Amino acid sequence: MMSPAAGGSNGDPSTGARHDCAALANAVTSQAAGASAVFLRSYEPGDGETDLPAALASSAFVYDNALAAIALVACGDVERASLIGNALSRAVRSDRTFTDGRVRNAYRAGALGEGSPALPGWWDRDQNIWAEDAAQDGSSTGNAGWTVLALLTLHQATADASFLADAERVMDWVTANVSSGAGFRGGFHGYDPQSVPITWISTEHNVDINAAAAWLHRLTGKAKHAEAAAQARRFVERAFVEDHFLLGTKPDGSLADPALLALDVQLWPWMAIADGPATWRSALEFAATHLNVGDGFDFNGDRDGVWIEGTAQAALAYRIAGDPMKCRQLLATLEADRTPSGFFNASRTARLSTGLSVDPTRTTPDFFYFKRPHLGATAWVTLAAVGWNPFTGRRVD
Repeated sequence: MMSPAAGGSNGDPSTGARHDCAALANAVTSQAAGASAVFLRSYEPGDGETDLPAALASSAFVYDNALAAIALVACGDVERASLIGNALSRAVRSDRTFTDGRVRNAYRAGALGEGSPALPGWWDRDQNIWAEDAAQDGSSTGNAGWTVLALLTLHQATADASFLADAERVMDWVTANVSSGAGFRGGFHGYDPQSVPITWISTEHNVDINAAAAWLHRLTGKAKHAEAAAQARRFVERAFVEDHFLLGTKPDGSLADPALLALDVQLWPWMAIADGPATWRSALEFAATHLNVGDGFDFNGDRDGVWIEGTAQAALAYRIAGDPMKCRQLLATLEADRTPSGFFNASRTARLSTGLSVDPTRTTPDFFYFKRPHLGATAWVTLAAVGWNPFTGRRVD
């Protein structure tokens, strides 16, 4: 018998939403194993794979887990969302090296025990050492922003003051460590305690920080959060050129190559900043013209395949823009990408390029998505199907 999570929605967002919510709930229940805090694995083996690559096998990316927590709140499943939120809070309060409130880009998947959350790693037989990934050990500004958004969503749902306090602690780290005065820099990369600063500025990161800081200001009235939101917004405004958004800046502060495109950069600014200029929404049409692939969207402009997470983002963007029919159409096309577990693959093709680097201090375009069940993609599909804006913590009319 086919499980409910694998049944498909036949284009009905409400049916799809039930299946999506169930898939996320099942992942929390199975991986938490009765514990009070859990980080969910970001990926599962794809077709033809028995195991994941060593660098991914134990990885729970903070971005994916923050999205999953928000999506579960949108599903009405605050109890399971709180298990992820508890893990995020533990990470904010207790790190194996640092005491400044930063969060890592990834943690070891599974139920949390006592002490600081462990980081992902694997035994490298060739070198006879315990290995870790420098990018996963680092701290991205965008991931900090998403952590704050997840904690604030949980605070809104539970009235638990600790979620708010932990959100403020992360934001204080952001403002103290990555502010340039003209936008928030990329974060830190590498192994602790010698991680190095990332000097470029990302439009996407600044959207995240604007949304998180503005939400904190609404709750607390503290001027420091208003100032952080304003700084991030000024950078987003700078990145808008004619009808679309640029990726950000180069390490020297000059604007990024306009040929480098990214789908989320075209969608998130006006999804997150409701009172932004009306012209910002032209970026949706720009994306439909320059980033579409068949019945979906690519990550970047090379159009080498459908990016499932990004196509779900576009579905939600159309819903926010007042085009529910286009939202339904995109969600219906994504049903082909649902796996038996209920999770969605990260890519429709075997490998999808992004034009970005795994190592944020380099420019080698070696960051790819693969056709594997992905927590982040599943969370975005859920948000689109339920109709929930993760930047504001509100349902979409």
